[in-house]
Amino acid sequence: MKFGIFYEHQLPRPWAEDSEQRLFNEALDQVELADRLGLDYAWEVEHHFLEEYSHSAAPEVFLAACSQRTQRIRLGHGIVLMPPAYNPPARVAERIATLDLVSNGRCDFGTGESSSLAELGGFHIPVEDKRAMWRETVEQVANMMVMDPYPGYEGKYFSMPCRNVVPKPVQKPHPPIWVACSNRDTIHLAARLGIGALTFAFIDPAEARKWVGEYYEILKTECVPIGHAINPNIAMVTGFSCHPDEEEARRRGEDGFRFFGYALGHHYIFGEHTPGRTDIWKRFEAARDALPEAGGNRGIGTPQQLREHLASFEEAGVDQVIFIQQGGKNRHEHICESLDLFAAEVLPEFQDRAAARERSKRDELAPYLEDALGRKERMRELRDEEIPTLHALGRQIVQQMPEQAKQGVSDVQGGSGVAVPLSDPNEQAGG
Repeated sequence: MKFGIFYEHQLPRPWAEDSEQRLFNEALDQVELADRLGLDYAWEVEHHFLEEYSHSAAPEVFLAACSQRTQRIRLGHGIVLMPPAYNPPARVAERIATLDLVSNGRCDFGTGESSSLAELGGFHIPVEDKRAMWRETVEQVANMMVMDPYPGYEGKYFSMPCRNVVPKPVQKPHPPIWVACSNRDTIHLAARLGIGALTFAFIDPAEARKWVGEYYEILKTECVPIGHAINPNIAMVTGFSCHPDEEEARRRGEDGFRFFGYALGHHYIFGEHTPGRTDIWKRFEAARDALPEAGGNRGIGTPQQLREHLASFEEAGVDQVIFIQQGGKNRHEHICESLDLFAAEVLPEFQDRAAARERSKRDELAPYLEDALGRKERMRELRDEEIPTLHALGRQIVQQMPEQAKQGVSDVQGGSGVAVPLSDPNEQAGG
């Protein structure tokens, strides 16, 4: 089983002038430490306008910075918001490929549709269309990263003409694709489409066993891949705070984990929010005594408690556990100490079992994945004679000029013999 760390970039009020800068710099230090300690993944969300809960609006920038401070840890979008008003599909393909290049092939492409009204409304995205938008764009982004050129697309939610989308990623055919899941229905969808399930639902190991079993059964029998490769993995999140003394582990990590859940509920379920004015941390403090406790069954406790908690997920067949270690007002030094202790006393035994477990799984799934890829309907490649020729703007302007004006242009020729306009093409075209 593999392990990841997860970032919302939470920043409860009150804020100092340097709060966000310190938050991001400390997160970079934590990812660098996790890389040195041998953790497998660093996941970064994309959210917009969700004050205090998440200040991570440009994950591609943060992950690119991580790529230059790490050597082996995989860098995951957890997730890219896929409705085109958030991120035009071609821009997503370009950004994922670029991160894969600068990280030397360590990018994972997590996807999602979004579900907060603050975000959806801020980008004028209809709630009823977001799932269909996700489905359409994920498939086309995968095609853009693979096809040379991309033939173009006329869809319900976005369209674009034939273009060769560059750069192309290091990982072939493309980085592993995941989808954010908060319920069993989305996990079933992930299996049908042959993508990893990033499960952001806090469930116990018994429930996890059911979800894992259903995911792999559907993957074996019903999968028709949305991408050009299958990513057969299921990841689940848990809290995280590790200390030799159980009470100290809870003192350091429980409030951060509970604030994570409370702030999520505020923005997604029960809250009323005035942008720039609502103080979620103050509301959390007022509600704290009524919130459930979080101990070893939520990844908060001694190394032995974490070992037992994580082993139960391993036995359930979970492929990766992702730690929510940066939540609420959890302190940077406590996060680093927890990671150090976990790596020294818990991680090695899971690493010892990981390679054999992965080989066994790969061998078992191989014939099913081959069959699934054979069922995929692929976008038709264009023949060379079908690829349109694009004419530069300057050339078009010259062709539209009166004959007398063309004569002036013809006196200014490039070495290739192509006419060069005498004035700024943007001015001639009206900007």
